[in-house]
Amino acid sequence: MPHADQNHTPDGPRLSRRRLLFGGAVAGLGAAAAVGTDLVLNRPAGSSEADTTPSLNGSETVPFYGAHQAGIETVPQAHATFIGIDLNDDVDREALTRLMRLLTDDAGKLTQGAAALADSEPELAVAPARLTVTFGFGPRFVQLAGGSQPAWLAPLQSFGVDKLDRAWNDGDLLLQIAADDPLTVAHTTRMLLKDVRSFGSVRWTQPGFRRAYASEKAGTTMRNLFGQVDGTVNLEPGTADFEKLVWATRGWMAGGTSFVLRRIEMNLDKWDRLDRSGREQSVGRTLSNGAPLTGSDENDEPDFEAKTAIGFPVIAEFSHIRRARSDNPDERIYRRGYNYDGTPTGDQISNSGLLFASFQSDPVAQFVPIQQRLDDLDLLNEWITPIGSAVFAIPPGCDEGGFIGDTLLA
Repeated sequence: MPHADQNHTPDGPRLSRRRLLFGGAVAGLGAAAAVGTDLVLNRPAGSSEADTTPSLNGSETVPFYGAHQAGIETVPQAHATFIGIDLNDDVDREALTRLMRLLTDDAGKLTQGAAALADSEPELAVAPARLTVTFGFGPRFVQLAGGSQPAWLAPLQSFGVDKLDRAWNDGDLLLQIAADDPLTVAHTTRMLLKDVRSFGSVRWTQPGFRRAYASEKAGTTMRNLFGQVDGTVNLEPGTADFEKLVWATRGWMAGGTSFVLRRIEMNLDKWDRLDRSGREQSVGRTLSNGAPLTGSDENDEPDFEAKTAIGFPVIAEFSHIRRARSDNPDERIYRRGYNYDGTPTGDQISNSGLLFASFQSDPVAQFVPIQQRLDDLDLLNEWITPIGSAVFAIPPGCDEGGFIGDTLLA
């Protein structure tokens, strides 16, 4: 029997899948010609394909060695994991020196895209994506090292709003691991905890996140899970104020700083019942762009004296923005926080909050007065609860060949 023509039927030409796809492509090109190729491809008129290709940053590195530890002045990465370590009872000064030499060596390699010393998955180290590792020492670490302990290196005073859970408090050693790639953070965490396991155990792990890399314009202030712009009027690295209010200047801490981590539970289920106006009044800023209620731009200076038509303050006395502000310019801190998203239980819709992380030269003089004012009269306390608190001394950086903590241990 003769082979039938696959492109014809008795009634005429047969429409093959190949012809259908080709015809569709031609039709698509015709549409592009009619309305403009840039619109079809969803890119601005006049831009090139190269203009719209997201830039890659997997190979970008942040220097590990230097006068200060990385991960403080560094532009915040998209992902971070904070880990609190409890040291074993038999750890002494000599063991601490071995531990910090080991951690420094591996962190120095990993942040530059090289495998750690005993890395069984070296392929996971090749994309550091601005990886930084920052180490902090708790009171017991400094005691075991035989060093002079800063007066502020102790648990923060108790605040009325606190409902602290021991599972999220304190610790002997802090690891702050941050990068724009969560796989990099996970791999680095595993490598460094392998170093730690002979010297201590994990007390708590707190992963956090911001917007993904390149999802918004560089320099955009982060938003928390209430939808609020969070971190406006922050200290700016490289300025005289930052140098004065963040870095320590004396003893083994010179070039270092202090670190406060507060785990703040946000009751999103309850927040859902508050209307938009009430949300903005509680904060003192608009939700749309973070501008104070007396301004139009995020960075406008709030006018706390402005009154409504019936004589009430536009920015209420109980608003978060007003309670956080101080007339004392020395009561400022550098915020570098992250959101967290836990697993809901029972009838919860969410189990989320903020990892409020701040750096300052003296938390008692700088952080505590701010927190005390918020504790006294911040309406936002209706929806937030601090459930974890920790304070660490962040030692200075080190030169290549040295190790983090060598000013204390060497």
